[in-house]
Amino acid sequence: MLIAEKGTMGVGSSRMSGVNNVALWTGKQSSPYVPFVNYAPIVAGTNGISPIFMTTVGVTGGIGIDLKNWVKVLDPEGNPILNNDGNAVLEEKYSVATGTVLTINTKNKKLLNEDSSEEFIDISSSFTPQKIEFIKAGGSYAIEFGKKLQIFASLTLGINLHPVFAPSREITHKGQGLTAVEKIFNNNDVRKDKTNILHAGSDVKVKVNIVGSQDTTGPMTVQELESMAATEISSGLDGAYQSGCHTASVWDLKAQANTPKLMKFMNKFGLITARDPHENYHSMTDVIHKVLNDITIDDWSIIIGGDSHTRMSKGVAFGADSGTVALALATGEVTMPIPETVKVIFKGQMRDYMDFRDVVHSTQAQMLDQFGENIFQGRVIEVHIGTLLADQAFTFTDWTAEMKAKASICISNDETLTQSLEVSKSRIQSMIDKGMDNNAQMLKTLIQKAEKRIEELKSRKKRALLPDANAKYFAHVVVDLDKINEPMIADPDVENIDVSKRYTHDTIRPISFYKAEKKVDLGFVGSCMVHKGDLNIVAQMFRNLEKLKGEVIFKAPLVIAPPTYNIVDELKEEGDWNILQKYAGFEFDDSAPKNTPRIKYENTLYLERPGCNLCMGNQEKAEKGDTVMATSTRLFAGRVVEDSVEKKGESLLASTPVVVLSSVLGRTPSIDEYKLAVKGINLTNFFPSEIM
Repeated sequence: MLIAEKGTMGVGSSRMSGVNNVALWTGKQSSPYVPFVNYAPIVAGTNGISPIFMTTVGVTGGIGIDLKNWVKVLDPEGNPILNNDGNAVLEEKYSVATGTVLTINTKNKKLLNEDSSEEFIDISSSFTPQKIEFIKAGGSYAIEFGKKLQIFASLTLGINLHPVFAPSREITHKGQGLTAVEKIFNNNDVRKDKTNILHAGSDVKVKVNIVGSQDTTGPMTVQELESMAATEISSGLDGAYQSGCHTASVWDLKAQANTPKLMKFMNKFGLITARDPHENYHSMTDVIHKVLNDITIDDWSIIIGGDSHTRMSKGVAFGADSGTVALALATGEVTMPIPETVKVIFKGQMRDYMDFRDVVHSTQAQMLDQFGENIFQGRVIEVHIGTLLADQAFTFTDWTAEMKAKASICISNDETLTQSLEVSKSRIQSMIDKGMDNNAQMLKTLIQKAEKRIEELKSRKKRALLPDANAKYFAHVVVDLDKINEPMIADPDVENIDVSKRYTHDTIRPISFYKAEKKVDLGFVGSCMVHKGDLNIVAQMFRNLEKLKGEVIFKAPLVIAPPTYNIVDELKEEGDWNILQKYAGFEFDDSAPKNTPRIKYENTLYLERPGCNLCMGNQEKAEKGDTVMATSTRLFAGRVVEDSVEKKGESLLASTPVVVLSSVLGRTPSIDEYKLAVKGINLTNFFPSEIM
């Protein structure tokens, strides 16, 4: 068994490839004729297993265990004892040191010591009837397709279905209302008999509306589809997209060899593809999550995507492994339990000099202050976003991956949702105008469905999704906007004496912590966390700085990677792209894309091709040992920046204004410098929802 001691197993992994890597150590060989492909790993973590990794462990018939081997030390009154840093003091309940022999009793579902004389924890959650079925079958595919074949045969022959598979767990609480995610699951439930309303914990097979495949895990999805003998996309899907964003930065020999083959397969299979195998339209490298957010045209949708940041701000989205993505593409369905929900609401008033990214970071900090531990992990965050459009709200939903949540769902109002759908319509139309629609006219159909939903909202026939007043939540988090009075930074805390506290996303610090002294070597505005408004902010900050100093001079490189080509087109039309070009020492050229990664940066502005860029870290990184201030999502060791011999690389995560100003100053700004730089800029129009 491979263990993440004092950590969460599988955070930041590549899902199917990551599970295969651990299966090479603790799993079984899939076939004697296929090298380096294993299944059924046994893995565990002190803080459990990340949601997307756990899904993949199940798909491959493996066992994943939440060890809970470190527990909080309590005082006589039952309160946690805190150390000097304000963190709970932990003690080891039992050892999982290398060489320790543990016994997994699959019958009693207990984790025991070597001779079974001492019970450590109950592990029944790792051995539900469905998981045991997957373990016995060597993975989920045989079960899923077996069920579909049995249902098809029963319908064809006109006979009653004889139950041979593990029964789905159905949990119903009479008189209890539904959370938003429970409503969506019940709405998309494919059961014939829907007499019982299902609540959290129920296992449900649901219709999927939107599916996304990204380009680094896409080749594995192709392998899974081929192993299923699947030849075309399910007719039940509303939309599906194959991206090219993870390999956008450098068109190197590897990308040239793999990407065209991937696009050709997926295009023929029925997806809208970022690159046209027939070269009838311009190659797009748009960030997959932004495209999926644009093509999600119903707040009741279920979205499945091959990336942990599949976190749409309309509907509910789940990041998934290549196998689950393949199943969703081929069948239009997935099976999963309805997750528990944590409700997040806001009170107070947002200061006009604060960015919504600061609210996102503060949500995590205030939650940890209120509960002492991460109650978001493995659950759905239902966030009541008030007046935020889907573009801006995605900043919150995207970050919920870093909160280790299973998914997130935005509660909007009729007017805001209508505006968001109008934006989606215009961007889908732009894709059509570029020639990206397929023979089935998938994009045209999405516009028609968006128009129908807009009409439902305007006529009040079907209003924006709301939870029931008597819904039951795991917890309520109230974020006090009045407490957010300066920019908030997610710090990797690379020098923390407790190694388990490094690179966690849980260390949230105000900008004043750095006393305007921390050197910044590179700034990065990009990734799925930013939207068009962020690039408007960059342009307006440049104008402000010109008024203050006559021109913009960078003391550290600033890399900007717009999320999508649509946003670039809109900025060019509106004029903001011009001022970015004015200060750019480099601007991407699609007629001559880079074929080697940049390894050195000058103190200038780099306008990079739309895509993931530095956030992904698979093609280009900052210089070794750099301190990076970035809008991206990841701060893991070696992701955006690697260590040098002299210094640890570190990626601090912040709002767009903080990143831009840090690049201009070459250091973290003071709060007064920050306020002056954003003066007169409308950073965020956010007013809390009245729904409590």
